[in-house]
Amino acid sequence: MLDLDELFEAAQTAAAGAYAPYSRFRVGAALLAGDGNIYRGCNVENRSYGLTICAERNAAAQAVAAGQRRFMALAIAALDSDAPVGPCGACRQVLSEFMGSDAPVYFGGAGPERVRTSLGELLPWDSLHDLGKR
Repeated sequence: MLDLDELFEAAQTAAAGAYAPYSRFRVGAALLAGDGNIYRGCNVENRSYGLTICAERNAAAQAVAAGQRRFMALAIAALDSDAPVGPCGACRQVLSEFMGSDAPVYFGGAGPERVRTSLGELLPWDSLHDLGKR
């Protein structure tokens, strides 16, 4: 059974390992893959800011490297934000390659507020993804 709070805790643990010397904004992500395993990632900054790797894409890369191609749920923890922080547009697009539109996405900051939504709500009208299913 899917426990989004447990998945969020895994994201918090991942965020603690973030490399964020420039923004001081640590983010962690935890993906529940089709095999039932949780794959974690954290943001890894670079002085050439465009080369920074987001936590969500890092987690996706970990899962893909382990042979996973289907993700069931995602949690994101932003340790240095009081408010919940959702995935950026690039991460939403990458996640749509491996997640269904109904897959839950759960995110929060350091405060108590959490947001539960779905990938489809974050990336509506994902027509290119739908074309690949035909």
